[in-house]
Amino acid sequence: MSLTPQTYWAEHAWIDHEVRPAVLVTADADGRIDTVTPGVTEPPPGAVPLHGLTLPGLANAHSHAFHRALRGTSQAMPGRTGAPGGDAAATGSFWTWRETMYAVADRLTPESYYELARAVYAEMALAGITAVGEFHYLHHTPGGVRHQDPNSMGAALAAAADAAGIRLTLLDTCYLSAGFGAPPGPTQTRFSDGDALAWARRVDALDLGADTVIGAAVHSVRAVPADQLSVVGDWARERGAPLHVHLSEQPAENADCLSHHGRTPARLLADHGLLGPATTAVHATHLTAADIALLGTTSTGVCMCPTTERDLADGIGPAVALRDAGSPISLGSDSHAVIDLLEEARAVELDERLRTGRRGHWTAHELLTAATRHGHAALGRPDGGRLAPGAPCDLATVALDSVRTAGTRP
Repeated sequence: MSLTPQTYWAEHAWIDHEVRPAVLVTADADGRIDTVTPGVTEPPPGAVPLHGLTLPGLANAHSHAFHRALRGTSQAMPGRTGAPGGDAAATGSFWTWRETMYAVADRLTPESYYELARAVYAEMALAGITAVGEFHYLHHTPGGVRHQDPNSMGAALAAAADAAGIRLTLLDTCYLSAGFGAPPGPTQTRFSDGDALAWARRVDALDLGADTVIGAAVHSVRAVPADQLSVVGDWARERGAPLHVHLSEQPAENADCLSHHGRTPARLLADHGLLGPATTAVHATHLTAADIALLGTTSTGVCMCPTTERDLADGIGPAVALRDAGSPISLGSDSHAVIDLLEEARAVELDERLRTGRRGHWTAHELLTAATRHGHAALGRPDGGRLAPGAPCDLATVALDSVRTAGTRP
């Protein structure tokens, strides 16, 4: 889609890991950055002034849009003073929360999914997010019957992203089992295509337009039998598509994988050829030292989602060890308890402080790189996340005159 060429004048801009004052950015008719010129002291006539600190648009590398409906409904705890009602999701664990999430999934239609996702993606856009990776497994009708258009739920997400003005990477997710070969439960039948080959045929029929990147996802080693993992991996590899997978989010997943396969989930993925630079492991919370080395030496990316991981009491992932091993770190808001990529970035550092009792594990530019360049790369958009010629002219400006930022240097 051709656009009108545009010029922006940024009071401050983050370029090559440093903040530069008075930066002029011009975009061409295709919406890509043409020139970046620091030191332009005044905005020229016709330029759009951006007062504050301008960053490349943020990338939300892991989203479940329909989880947003749970915000504010699964926190009240029965029996506590001032908290009438409530539900079990506020007390137990990830697994009890999951039952509440399934109840939401059961009610969604393509029409209501569009309305919900449009609002979620608009909230992201207001938070400076310009690209999102939707980990999409809500494929069919309740009971598992296919819609007349088997991809109508994915099409609803693409339409919602377009309406909200955000770039979508649809990570169409293979989800076949309730756990290590067990048949899908009542709600999970909405997620399952029956087998990985049927999943691949359905995804091949997706036609969402040139602006949407179509990627693949393995829900988890629990939900895709080991003998079908390579089908998903091969599909992504043959198409040069990004591949994502929930990995070791819960200790129970590790224990069950060891019981069924005699190896950790990370080792199982490696043995079936699913690790590598085009793969992003989501969460990676409960890893062994060997798992960390395996992800790092294969340059497998890792998406940390700390506001969700703390909300669900999942634990604190080994982000520093993964970074040091060679894994690019990206960020996601996942269940959308909070939609704030800068808070996700802060939490990566602050959670490590709590865990270690020491400050200073990440530099600001490392955290911003996770929220921008690494996130866009994980979503199959390697040219994004930077203010440089040829990159998409997707900009996010942080106000420096708000109550929250008063007194802070750019």
